[in-house]
Amino acid sequence: MSHSFFLDALNCKNQARPPVWLMRQAGRYMPQYRAMREKYSFLDMCHQPELATEVTLMPIQTFGMDAAILFSDILVIPEALRVGLRFEETKGPIIERPLNTLEDIQNLPNVHIPEALSYVSEAIKTMLPHLKVPLIGFCGAPFTLASYLIEGGSSKTLKKTKQWMLREPASFHQLLNRLADLTVDYLKLQIESGVKALQIFDSWAHVLGHFQFQEFSLGYLKKIVDALASTNIPIILFCRGSSVFAPSLASLRPAAISLDWNSDLKAVRQMLPSKIALQGNLDPDILYAPNPTIRQHVSQMLKDMHQDPGYIFNLGHGIHPDTPMEAVHTLVDCVQNDR
Repeated sequence: MSHSFFLDALNCKNQARPPVWLMRQAGRYMPQYRAMREKYSFLDMCHQPELATEVTLMPIQTFGMDAAILFSDILVIPEALRVGLRFEETKGPIIERPLNTLEDIQNLPNVHIPEALSYVSEAIKTMLPHLKVPLIGFCGAPFTLASYLIEGGSSKTLKKTKQWMLREPASFHQLLNRLADLTVDYLKLQIESGVKALQIFDSWAHVLGHFQFQEFSLGYLKKIVDALASTNIPIILFCRGSSVFAPSLASLRPAAISLDWNSDLKAVRQMLPSKIALQGNLDPDILYAPNPTIRQHVSQMLKDMHQDPGYIFNLGHGIHPDTPMEAVHTLVDCVQNDR
C-alpha cells in the first residue's frame, strides 16, 4: 500500500492535505451501483465476495477517495441470528421475527461469527489486492442493532425500543451484552482479514437522553473499544448526535470521532484532546447545491481545519441516493486540490 494520508490523520500525524472519504460512498447515487442492483438483491451483493469487491472499488475507481469502506451492512449480525432479515426497496430493512420478550432474547441461536460471517472475511481478502488505499471495516453499535431487532426495521421514534429499555432495563442490557460480544468477534474477524481501520455506527443514538446514552450506548461502545485495544487498529466512533455526545465519546479514547453536521469543527477541536482525530462534517444536503456553493462550503471547512494533523474530511452522515455524481467529483477535487 502506498503512503496513506488517511492513516496518518487517524494517528494525528498528517502533515499534508486532509484525506477524504464519504459515508455510503459505494451506493445508490452511482449509476454503476444501480445497474448492479437490477441484477442482484442487496443481500446477494453483501453475501458474494466478488460482488462486494466490485461495489467497494466503484467509488475509488471513479472519484479516487483516500480510503475505501467495506461494502456490507450493519445488520449482518442480526441476519446471522436468524431473525428473518430482508430488504424492501422502498422500506429498507425488514426483520420478520422481531424480539418482543426476554424469552425471545434467550431463544436467539448461538452464533460462531467466523463461520456465520465468513463471506465478509472472504470479501475483504478478495478486495485487498485491488486497493492502493486503506480499507475501513465497520459494524453497527449494540444499541442500534437492538433497535432494529425490537422495532422490526427502521423507526423514527424507536418507541418500542425505548419502552422496553425503560420498563425492563435488565433484559435490555442482556440483549446489549449479547450483541456487544458478537460485535467484538465480528470486528476481530475483519481485522484478521486485513482491514486497516474500523468505524462503529450508532446510527440511532440521537434518540437517547444524556443519561440513557451513558448507560445504553456508551457503556457498550467502551466494551468494544477496550476489547480491541490490543489490536492497535484505529477505531472511529460515529453516531447521530455526535456533536452533543463528543466529550463522552472522547472519554473512550478512540482514534477518531466522526461528527454530524450540527457542530462547528473548530469549536469541537478546542473541546477535545488533540490526540483524537476528527472526521466530518459536511451536511449531505450541500451536495444538492451548485458547484460553486459546494466549493465554498468545502473550502471553509478546510480553512477552519487548516494544518490540523488529525482531520479527515467526510460528510456528517451518509450520502443521499439522489446526490449528483458531479457534486461528488467537485467535493473530492476541492479537498484533494484545495481549490
